[in-house]
Amino acid sequence: MSTPETSRFVRLHVELVLEISDPEQLTAAALTRIASDDSMPDEERDHARSAVREDEAEALAYLVEPSELVGEVPGVELAQASWSSQQIDYDPEAVEWDLDEEGGEDGDNEDLDGVGSGDLGRPGVV
Repeated sequence: MSTPETSRFVRLHVELVLEISDPEQLTAAALTRIASDDSMPDEERDHARSAVREDEAEALAYLVEPSELVGEVPGVELAQASWSSQQIDYDPEAVEWDLDEEGGEDGDNEDLDGVGSGDLGRPGVV
C-alpha cells in the first residue's frame, strides 16, 4: 500500500495593514536604503527616489523584505517571493477586515487543505 506524496512546497500568505504614523520618517528611511543599494543602477535609483517621495506605499515597499521573515527558519529554503504595497481605505470594524474569520467569500482557502489557512480579507496588500 503506497502513501500519496505531498508537495514539499508551501505557499504562505501574509497580509499586513500598517498605519503610517510618520510619513517623513518613512520616506527618509526609504531614501537612505535606496542610496545605500550599490547594485541599483543610477537611472533606477532616480526613479526610485521620485516614487518614494510621492507615495508612502512605495517607500514601504523599498523597506520591507519578506524574505527576511523566513531567512533563518530551520529546514526551509525560500523558493520564490513577491510582494506589493498600496494605500487602502481601512475600517477595522468592517467585516472584510476580520482576520479571525475562516473561509473567504471567494473560496481562496479551499485549495490549501485547511492547513494554517484563514481569510485575510482583501488579497493584494502584502
